[in-house]
Amino acid sequence: MTNIDVLVVGGGPGGSAAAYWLGRAGRAVMLVEKKEFPREKTCGDGLTPRSIHQLVEMGFDFDVPELHRIRGLRAYSGELMIELDWPEHPIYPNWGAIIRRADLDLQVANLAEKQGVIVRAHTTAAPILERGRIDGVELVSDGEIEIVHPKIVVVADGSLSRFGRALGTIRDKRRPYALGARAYFSSPMSTDGYMESQLDLRDESGASIPGYGWVFPLGDGSVNVGVGALSTFHRWKQMNTNGLMTAMIRGAPEQWGISEETRLSPNRGGKLPMSLSVSPKVGPNWVLVGDAAGAVNPFNGEGIDYAYETGRMAAAHVGAALDADDLTLLGRYKDELDATYELYFRVSRMFVRLIGRPGAMRLLTHTGLRNRTVMEWTLRIMANLMRPEDKGVGERVYDVIEKIVRVGPNP
Repeated sequence: MTNIDVLVVGGGPGGSAAAYWLGRAGRAVMLVEKKEFPREKTCGDGLTPRSIHQLVEMGFDFDVPELHRIRGLRAYSGELMIELDWPEHPIYPNWGAIIRRADLDLQVANLAEKQGVIVRAHTTAAPILERGRIDGVELVSDGEIEIVHPKIVVVADGSLSRFGRALGTIRDKRRPYALGARAYFSSPMSTDGYMESQLDLRDESGASIPGYGWVFPLGDGSVNVGVGALSTFHRWKQMNTNGLMTAMIRGAPEQWGISEETRLSPNRGGKLPMSLSVSPKVGPNWVLVGDAAGAVNPFNGEGIDYAYETGRMAAAHVGAALDADDLTLLGRYKDELDATYELYFRVSRMFVRLIGRPGAMRLLTHTGLRNRTVMEWTLRIMANLMRPEDKGVGERVYDVIEKIVRVGPNP
């Protein structure tokens, strides 16, 4: 299949969503993934209501045994605890889920395949450039080399994005990123109905770290336990995620039964660019989606939902450019990204700069956890689940954060 409209590089949420929507529109699409499905990914495996909405739109089967439904969030800070159900919303459902990425990505790639997408696993891709434009793509699988000439390439090969870097994309170092690690453990609380978040994250010495820990139940006898720490912390370069995991395991609520004796897998970790920090997002005949574009929410580290959303947005603009035979229309994808996310991500960047200050995260969480109304609003804002009628209130909250941080120019 050498005469293809679109090549999608990467079979994660962003790539599979872009491929699905392009295939559904009747485009000739090939999706290549460097590993074999199913494959593990360093991820919390959590699906928020925004992710669920996108999966519903793609016809995902939520009755699969691998998926465990979640009603909300249980947050801790020291001895304080609060349970919050997902809020009612006119677009997004009031529930989330936990499913291993190995299972999730395989099933969404299968949905794309049912739309006529050619899916090739265990295939690496490298661009062949001619004056900044992708003239062809070299595909390598089991030692066999093939050159394809797509009209447009969707770059969705994750946070490291070797394909994107070959095109000249770079991360804006002024914007935050995170280090994360996770592992699986057996647990008697595996069927619990809440995601758990530890807002008072500590290192092995007991010092507060800006970030959070999580315990996400998978419903199959196991839980996903992880930590995420932000680059805005003044001791960022001395941070060790394995040490944070050790402290997290020791400090987890007793009822979870988490210890080194119940460990099912080693720690897996990685770096995560955030706040759409990778640019350019559009080239002469290519676009970036998902983690490859840094489409991760700094408020809470969510990336799956934004990958599905940016993949769908990209598919729409790629389709319009193909229909008009005018690749300059790809620039409208960047315009939609800015219109949809720029205000929200700007405020989130200010927020993570604030909590990077010593003691600020502890002060904010201890204050908030004592006030259910404040925490309900916090969940709605941090999960990007504000209703249309909330926008005025949300903007006032943004103004308060901006005044607290006093960052001057946009970070």
